[in-house]
Amino acid sequence: MLHDKPLLSFQVITDTHVTVDPEHEHNVNFERALKDIATHAKQSSGIMHIGDVTDHGHVEEYKELQRILRENRQGLPEIRFTLGNHDVGFGDWQTRSSLFYTHTGNSSSYHDHWINGYHFIFLGTEQGLEIFCDLSKQQLQWLEGKLAEHADDHKPIFIFLHQPLKDTVAGSKEDQKWYGVVQDEQLGDILSRYPQTILFSGHTHWELESTSVMFDGGGIMATCFNAASTAYLWTDEDEHKAGSQGFYVEVYEDEVRVKGRDFIAGEWVEAAQFVVPLK
Repeated sequence: MLHDKPLLSFQVITDTHVTVDPEHEHNVNFERALKDIATHAKQSSGIMHIGDVTDHGHVEEYKELQRILRENRQGLPEIRFTLGNHDVGFGDWQTRSSLFYTHTGNSSSYHDHWINGYHFIFLGTEQGLEIFCDLSKQQLQWLEGKLAEHADDHKPIFIFLHQPLKDTVAGSKEDQKWYGVVQDEQLGDILSRYPQTILFSGHTHWELESTSVMFDGGGIMATCFNAASTAYLWTDEDEHKAGSQGFYVEVYEDEVRVKGRDFIAGEWVEAAQFVVPLK
């Protein structure tokens, strides 16, 4: 099947866990990822960050985030952010969420954007839970309404949520304990009515060489992807691993390509090159 240039391209990163120390591995890896994107994604329509932007949600960490973004701004597309549990789960919700909104440009836990004719929807917790996320009834109703917009054109709809749905991607199995949506069943039911959705999540840090990086919805559920982490990785053996990974995404008329990237090596992850056919 022949393809020319993609109709749309963007990157997905998550779990940067920015600390107060500019020399910390997390911060250095984040900067390395941004430099990789600036070099190799000249036509990108955006970087989608799926949460755990900071390590503890402290104001000093957000200052370091701003330094990193300021010093690496050249050549970068716009970055859009999702709430993670590390951003708001270890302190007063009002204080932590306000800091997140101030430093990311968001005004709500959930928001959406139309980019080059494609719908991008960001979901996020509305309580400062330590691991899980809590989606209000209002947010779920809002999501249903947003998914219905232009749904008949059958274009892929891209959704970003920090925590994965249970028993979908790597790290989300019950015994692995890194699933984490309180309203898991309700959200899954909504997505089942829009199987053209592609859901990207983080939270687990599971490396892109793991099994179940992609969950195939089979036309009856959203296709789901685990986006690993730019800070550090986790393995199928339930062990910590140094590393920094993310996705480059290309959208064509008949398919979406999701390409795993090793930001430290500056190479594609051969085991994580996926194609989602568009029906």
